[in-house]
Amino acid sequence: MTDTLQTVHPRNLKHFAEGALTDLLEAQLWVKILIGLFLGMGTGITLGPTVGIVDPETSQVIGSFLALPGRFFLVLVQMIVIPLVISSVIRGIASSQSVEQIKTLGTRLVAYFALTSTVSITIGIGLAMLIQPGNFVDFNPQEARESLTSSSMASQVDLKNASSGTPNEEPSADLELAEIPGSVLSIFPENPLSAAVNQQMLQLVVFSIIFGLALVSLEPKNSKPLLDVFGSVQSVSMKVVKWAMYLAPLAVFGLIAQLTINTGLESLVGLGAYVGSMILGLGILLLFYIVVAWTVSGITPWTFLADVRELQLLAFSTGSSVAVLPLTIKTVQEKLKVRPSTSQFVAPLGATVNMDATALFQGLATVFLAQVYGMDLGLITLVVITLTAIGSSIGTPATPGVGVVILATILTSVGIPAAGIALILGVDRILEMMRTSVNVTGDVVASTVMDRWCQSGPSYEEEVEYEEEAEEIREETGEDVVVKELEDDSGLWSVVENIGGFFTRPFRDDEEEIE
Repeated sequence: MTDTLQTVHPRNLKHFAEGALTDLLEAQLWVKILIGLFLGMGTGITLGPTVGIVDPETSQVIGSFLALPGRFFLVLVQMIVIPLVISSVIRGIASSQSVEQIKTLGTRLVAYFALTSTVSITIGIGLAMLIQPGNFVDFNPQEARESLTSSSMASQVDLKNASSGTPNEEPSADLELAEIPGSVLSIFPENPLSAAVNQQMLQLVVFSIIFGLALVSLEPKNSKPLLDVFGSVQSVSMKVVKWAMYLAPLAVFGLIAQLTINTGLESLVGLGAYVGSMILGLGILLLFYIVVAWTVSGITPWTFLADVRELQLLAFSTGSSVAVLPLTIKTVQEKLKVRPSTSQFVAPLGATVNMDATALFQGLATVFLAQVYGMDLGLITLVVITLTAIGSSIGTPATPGVGVVILATILTSVGIPAAGIALILGVDRILEMMRTSVNVTGDVVASTVMDRWCQSGPSYEEEVEYEEEAEEIREETGEDVVVKELEDDSGLWSVVENIGGFFTRPFRDDEEEIE
């Protein structure tokens, strides 16, 4: 073994927030978003069936053109999510103090995400069963099918079960033991490019983690060039995000106008119980986060809400937790005093895996639509909904509109026609923005909990001091990735050695083996 080890330390992702995202906050983007939302709703009511100043065919054409900036906004955000997530996860792993820290954080993070996902889906299903918002809706399955087919979601939502407009049989809860190994292996991508094309975010996160661990196991002269490339990918991605954000107010205006034109005011008013249930559920989940943060770190509720206020507003504006990832890291590091190594590892994973508000939505919306169709959900079906919603929310692409698409798969799994999705499309845009705000709050709390739970290694002050020293070196050299020497490399190999000596040998050179 060598006495010293060189490790690489990429630049902190939070520095992207200091220019690209803080400017949007100063420009009060969220206010412009709200203005666009209400103007779009007013325009849709005027042109839609409620007022009817134009004939339906003309209003559909006008709505399509009004939604064009919104479609372009969605395309920009969706095209940049995958490169931003992959580069952020890999560089986040490289920013950790040791692979031992990664192992500890990763193991406990999985348990934490499973717990919070279960809590959120329980809240959603529980509220839907208690309030029963589906009983307040007058619903025509045939009209819903036609509305869904003509909507902008038609190309993404599976209409196989929407055609009949009738519920299918209750699903079976039987689980074959022979299927378990295949289910486990399914999270590992055989082809990362195929996973990217199909937007299998969980597979991409697993690939990024494996790639990142292998990368930091190399000598700095081999890993540094590739980390520099991923740094450039992050820079390009955030530049595209900033361009997209300038379109956000106009995008919200157009999308809301089109949805209101298609649905009308009466349909929106009839969903009041559903909207109220969803907002109440998100409020309960937010309260749960506040209690967890208070219990673990001693942060008072008012202080916590003040610290995350700007992040929540920007997340509400963008509708994407990945787009505000730099601000998430900046918030947890500077305001909640989370160590940089923890925040840069947890936050990128949380932005793609920790979708508690999405799980709540999928559970509540599924039970709501079952009530609309007059279906009685038994215990087996509720268990299937819970497991499917948790699995679907993990790795859901953090882009606007994807939650509804994932909902279609859940409806199919429990025999509810996908045509019911048309019923909630008109109100889902505003609810999705709220869900994103709660999701990023969950990422903040996850970073805080993991930092307090895994306190081995340098303190917050020591890591911040090193960050400042590294930044001075970057200013002098112009390098994005700084190389540092450590006294001992035993921690670096701990994870690999735990997997097995077979995997350890290829990473070591001949001189190390002789020693």
